[in-house]
Amino acid sequence: MNRIQKFFTKIKGLLVHRFFQVLLFLILGLFAYGLMFSNVKPEKVQVELFKPAEQTIRSTKTVEDTYKTEQEKEEISKQVADVYTLKKEYAKNKVDLISSIFDSAIEVNKETDPERDKKEEGKEDKKEPIKTDAQKVSILKEKLTDEVNKNIEDSVFLALVQADEDELEIAKDSTITAVNNVMSSRIAASDVENAKKKVVEELGYMSINSDMKKASNSLARTAIIQNVFFDKDKTEEQRRKAVESVEPIRILQGQIIVEENQLVDRDVYRQLELAGFLSTESTIYPYIGLLLFILLTFGAFYYFFSFSISKRDNKYNQLLIFSLVFILSMATMKTVSVLADLKNSNLEYIFPGAMAAMLIKILLNDKLAVAMIILLGSYGTIIFNGDTPGNLDFSMGLYIIFGGLAAIIILSRPNFKSKVLIAGLLMSLINMAFVFSLIFIMDGHYTKMEYLYYAAAAIGSGVGSAVLTMGLLPFFEAGFGILSSMKLIELSNPNHPLLRKILIEAPGTYHHSVMVANLAESACEAIGSNGLLARVGSYYHDIGKTKRPHFFIENQMNEENPHDRLQPETSRDIIIAHAVDGGEMLRSHKFPKEIVDIAEQHHGTTLLKFFYHKAKKQDDTTVEACYRYPGPRAKMKEVAVIGIADSVEAAVRSMQHPTPEKIEELVSFIIQDRIQDGQFDECDITMRELSIVKHSLCESLNGIFHSRIEYPEPDKLGQKVKE
Repeated sequence: MNRIQKFFTKIKGLLVHRFFQVLLFLILGLFAYGLMFSNVKPEKVQVELFKPAEQTIRSTKTVEDTYKTEQEKEEISKQVADVYTLKKEYAKNKVDLISSIFDSAIEVNKETDPERDKKEEGKEDKKEPIKTDAQKVSILKEKLTDEVNKNIEDSVFLALVQADEDELEIAKDSTITAVNNVMSSRIAASDVENAKKKVVEELGYMSINSDMKKASNSLARTAIIQNVFFDKDKTEEQRRKAVESVEPIRILQGQIIVEENQLVDRDVYRQLELAGFLSTESTIYPYIGLLLFILLTFGAFYYFFSFSISKRDNKYNQLLIFSLVFILSMATMKTVSVLADLKNSNLEYIFPGAMAAMLIKILLNDKLAVAMIILLGSYGTIIFNGDTPGNLDFSMGLYIIFGGLAAIIILSRPNFKSKVLIAGLLMSLINMAFVFSLIFIMDGHYTKMEYLYYAAAAIGSGVGSAVLTMGLLPFFEAGFGILSSMKLIELSNPNHPLLRKILIEAPGTYHHSVMVANLAESACEAIGSNGLLARVGSYYHDIGKTKRPHFFIENQMNEENPHDRLQPETSRDIIIAHAVDGGEMLRSHKFPKEIVDIAEQHHGTTLLKFFYHKAKKQDDTTVEACYRYPGPRAKMKEVAVIGIADSVEAAVRSMQHPTPEKIEELVSFIIQDRIQDGQFDECDITMRELSIVKHSLCESLNGIFHSRIEYPEPDKLGQKVKE
């Protein structure tokens, strides 16, 4: 174990205590807070009234400009015209008045008619006849009100009483029609005189005597009055509606309040004050908000690591790896952010955000990879807020999250864990597409060089993530003793010295190991275990047989079996030794612990039945425990499956005519025998998973040992051809 492994082993020993777990999360939180502190610090600007601004100032928040809003409301209110209401009843009233005057005149003329006097001669109480016009006028006035009499000239009354009934009827109809026509239209105070002239013009076509025409004109002019009046309530209601429709004028987040070298006038100065740039009071709210944000995120991760991960060693390994990747990614993020601010460019798009997701995906699991990229994306919105108004750049956060999730999905495809660089190239294309989608959505107007710059940054991010991942993986694997997929693929290379050793020195064992690898990989993948680990472990599980290859039946090519000449005890020691020898050989070559465990545990504590029964025949006092493998029993599902596949492959290969029924019966027997022997007691494999393993093994074996067509012998075949 190297120094790095010893160092991390000590730390994992400390993390057993909850105090040090909490302390680790506090250190991570303080580290993140320190990196983001400057990004949330409120910006103070130096501006003076009636002097040019030293820098371009954008609003960091959206705030209502109440002064401008009130100005707009006043302006809109002034533009609302006064509302005037037409009094339609005025026309009817005036028409009725004119009609009443003419009717009264007709009545007076009837009452003072001389012909009526003659008819009434001889009647008792005969009234004195009225003959003079003055008397008629007096009677007419009595029929009308004082107000009407006051507004009508005596000449009009005189003309009315002097006219005959036909003239009065004609004058009445014409005057009423003219007055109704004119009064039906809107007549403001300023239009009254024009309306009177209009009514006179309409009466100019009457065919009556001049006195009667003058009287009609006078009555019509008297009837024409203002019929449109200012409506205060409706006017105020219209103005209120207009004012309510005015949208508040706001200074929007990101809006330029003043350009560099622009004169700061009173209006600009007022807007700066509204946006909070002129406040002399220091605020602590951004710092409190950042602290709460970090507490929430790390509180969630603390809960996850404390209660969602059950295996202790695995938990502390994951916690340390997660912490290191987080620190490394945050430091890289801050460095890129500072460089982007110094160069005043969009250099942040080159940030290799997917690196963290790829490392966690390969070293740990998908859940933690997704959690890591969401955490980095959230913090990225704060760290990359250099040219963004306010303290959050959501587009950059989306860019980091989207790229990281794309990396996780790409690496989830078969065989892509070993092709990190190819995955990086694919991510580059995805990053470029995502950057352009953001640019097009924001409708930015960019030059061709700027588009090329964004494309280059996106490609650099994807390729950089892959290169950094490939460079950092060996350090994590060495420091934590992690068996990654890349390491497994490296060990599965047929040119590996130990595999070549098996092939050359024990070819039968090599073939057997390849067969076991095929069976175990399929079965492990069927139950959701690590199929790649099962395959590579199967390649090396019998490496110990290379010490004495000819003592194992698969390597005895038509040779005499040496065990026939040996005592059972000696044969036992040779056979059992291959598991122990294999573990020692793998350790000496610094193989991962998982591969060593497979070599030592694939037989568990099973019984060497053949040699036990042979010894039993020679000596009844033989103890069964002496003919069992030393173990330990399988600790992992992969070891349990490899152990079953190892026994099944050897047993089926020795069958004369394997059929699906015989194979299934044999597989069931071997699994049940191991269950009854307690070989899975220290492994978390379930009965349901064992049933799936059985089904997978049977399918694979049936494909390998399928029935073949029995061709006739050459003589018989020739005879059939002749026939």
